[in-house]
Amino acid sequence: MKTGTSNFFNDQTVVLTTKLLRWTICSLVPIALVLIYFYHLPILPLSSPESDFTHSNITDHSSPSSSYAEKNFFYQNQCDYSKGDWIKDTSSPLYNDTTCGMMKEGRNCIKHGRPDSDYLYWRWKPSECYLPRFEPHTFLQLISNKHIAFVGDSMARNQLESLLCMLATVSVPNLVYQNGDDNKFSKWYFSSYNVSVSLYWSPFLVQGIEKSSTRPNNELYLDLVDEKWAKDMDQMDMIVLSVGHWFLLPAVYHEGDSILGCHYCPGLNYTDMEFYDALRKALRTTLHSIIDRRENDKSKGFDVFLTTFTPHHFEGDWDKAGACPKTKPYRNGEKEVEGMNGEIRKVEIEEVVAAKVKGSENGRFRFEILDVTELALLRPDGHPGPYMNPFPFFDGAHEHVQNDCVHWCLPGPIDTWNDIFLEMIKKWWEETRSED
Repeated sequence: MKTGTSNFFNDQTVVLTTKLLRWTICSLVPIALVLIYFYHLPILPLSSPESDFTHSNITDHSSPSSSYAEKNFFYQNQCDYSKGDWIKDTSSPLYNDTTCGMMKEGRNCIKHGRPDSDYLYWRWKPSECYLPRFEPHTFLQLISNKHIAFVGDSMARNQLESLLCMLATVSVPNLVYQNGDDNKFSKWYFSSYNVSVSLYWSPFLVQGIEKSSTRPNNELYLDLVDEKWAKDMDQMDMIVLSVGHWFLLPAVYHEGDSILGCHYCPGLNYTDMEFYDALRKALRTTLHSIIDRRENDKSKGFDVFLTTFTPHHFEGDWDKAGACPKTKPYRNGEKEVEGMNGEIRKVEIEEVVAAKVKGSENGRFRFEILDVTELALLRPDGHPGPYMNPFPFFDGAHEHVQNDCVHWCLPGPIDTWNDIFLEMIKKWWEETRSED
């Protein structure tokens, strides 16, 4: 009996063990398949409207060809960064008024006593994709051994200062050159990356004489590029152009030995001419000059960006305390790019597209539009306003106070221009790498 009973339990144990083994295997196989599937999925950042926008860090100065760097240079194809919405973001800006000494005083809204800070906590969320937070190391690695020139009006300077402030969080540049009123011609050098960043004041891009107290009109020579920046073109690898606001002012337009006409110049017996036509001619002269002057340089390619027009947000007179009183962004769809803003943007895009076709004939030129018109239109809260000057209401309220509703606080919305700028450089780097 003992032997029979022992065999019975042994048989039952074998059966039970076999069943358990089969059940375990059947359970583990699907689990393993699931783990294998998710292991190979790319880890993408969350894009929830309320999520904190994080970014990866690169702590070495290795070549962009390294596998670690490639992960950080990941670029999302087929994304229109110009369409989207501003959403709340709890993360702080990369820099502030105490960590960056390169911003123009009139943009330093925090230092000048702006009482609200909500304008600092918004992030641009494109409709089609995720826009990563600016990563200074990545930017510097991608442009190592290059010279970037910002050329144009004060909006070019505004974007440049934003870029320098963000880059300075990982590598403080040396100011190696400065000249002109208000330091309109300057150059900084990042020795660790052999990167130069320059500023060239050229509000028309073509040759021009600015209006003054004795000259009521600007004088523009639409067929001649401005040599103040163009003479150094052979030293540049990349140009960021910004132009538009100065074309709204009264001007006389020259071409060759003739006067084509004028814009808003009563008292002068010249043909009235829309400034859109003058802007188009100036852009065409500029972009064609770049191609003509650099097409014989076979040693390297040449990259050109044009940052589109950014609307102002004056509500009433420029000297009223509430000239740009908004403290929050407009929502998507609340404002549309139309009228003058839309027409200027259209001219800029059309001329860059035409230059892209012309420049593609030898494959050495890359032209791109940094389209920020709509996302700028939606940020009426991002201007210095009365805080272009220090503590404008320190001694009480004033009926008349100077306002800046054109430029942007630093830090502020204009930092997003450079978020997109970096993504576009990533795209070009990816395209170049895939061709090798």
